[in-house]
Amino acid sequence: MDADDGQMIDEIYSNGGDDSQRHRPIISGEQLDIEAYAALYSGRTKITRLLFISERCDNVSMQLEALRMAYDEIKKGENTQLFREVVQKIDGRLGPSYGLDFSWADSVDRRAEQRKEKLENELNAYRTNLIKESIRMGYNDFGDFYYAHGALGDAFKNYGRTRDYCTTSKHIIHMCLNAILVSIEMGQFTHVTSYVSKAESNQDLDAITVAKLRCAAGLAHLEAKKFKLAARKFLETSPELGNHYTEVIAAQDVATYGGLCALASFDRAELKAKVIDNINFRNFLELVPEVRELISDFYSSRYASCLDYLGNLKANLLLDIHLHDHVETLYDQIRNKALIQYTYPFVSVDLGMMANAFKTSVAGLEKELEALITDNQIQARIDSHNKILYARHADQRNTTFQRVLQTGCEFDRDVKAMLSRASLIKHDYNLKAARKL
Repeated sequence: MDADDGQMIDEIYSNGGDDSQRHRPIISGEQLDIEAYAALYSGRTKITRLLFISERCDNVSMQLEALRMAYDEIKKGENTQLFREVVQKIDGRLGPSYGLDFSWADSVDRRAEQRKEKLENELNAYRTNLIKESIRMGYNDFGDFYYAHGALGDAFKNYGRTRDYCTTSKHIIHMCLNAILVSIEMGQFTHVTSYVSKAESNQDLDAITVAKLRCAAGLAHLEAKKFKLAARKFLETSPELGNHYTEVIAAQDVATYGGLCALASFDRAELKAKVIDNINFRNFLELVPEVRELISDFYSSRYASCLDYLGNLKANLLLDIHLHDHVETLYDQIRNKALIQYTYPFVSVDLGMMANAFKTSVAGLEKELEALITDNQIQARIDSHNKILYARHADQRNTTFQRVLQTGCEFDRDVKAMLSRASLIKHDYNLKAARKL
């Protein structure tokens, strides 16, 4: 064991309940700033995220704040059905200013009927004249119309119909991005994967479009619980994304989703190479310092601090529309990896010290370790009486003898092959065989 390993082990042992080692404020422990959060997004996802928070949050003031902002945002658009649903959820709790505005809703519905009739007439004319580009734009306008009014199924159908009338790669990419946007809103992530693949098959992709497609693919993998694939997609997203995809995802989400998925699924070498040393991804991590720090803590074996960050992030992550279903699974996988990584360098581990580092009881830690040992993720046995974990490392002496024996056999085989070749060359065997032919 070299000096670096010894230093790391000392640091691991010292990392427990000793808060004097690292003094850093846990930024994310505060209540979610809904206004700042909503400002990261635009379009329909801004509204759906606010409504999701209002449904999942236990804090009544936060619920009402989210509903108030959703109400205001909906009135900037044309989705009267969603407007009525939000008014019903508010249920008069925000006063008369946030009630059912009949005149606004009726006005929007009347304009919608007129707009729909106009679009139908235009599209029929284009189809009669067989003008390909006009037909494509007609279907696209219909898709935009239905999307604005919340009819996502009809929007998806009309965006899909433009496919037969696309004449350039830019048209195809535009169609794919529209289909991806609606599919994400509908939760149809198999469609997302399909249209991402179709878009990526085109050569005419700029950096921003590529970044958008990486994010969409990452969300699809996340939804399918393929955390390693999701992590790779988010980590491959270039900083050019900026705020160009706020109708789907924010740059802060790329850092959070990618960082947590990587922690849960990458081994130590991958975490170093693809996350910590990834200059492009570092730009995203700078936007969410707590995620950056917890990744650094995990890699540096500062588990108490890492778990502090995770614990303080959890409440807000459970209010995320894409991540909420996966928080428990990701946290379990990250914790299990930390437990495995903690025990790896040692022949024996004091369970009391380890429990202190992981902020749990010795009995609770024993159950966690038993599950990992049963699952063959930790090669060890537990001395329950003395509260010590003993590693079942391989017999190094026997392994060395086996390796030496194998190397000797390989050397013997190689020497015999070399002698045989030398003998053939000496007797000019190849030349004689050639002359016979």
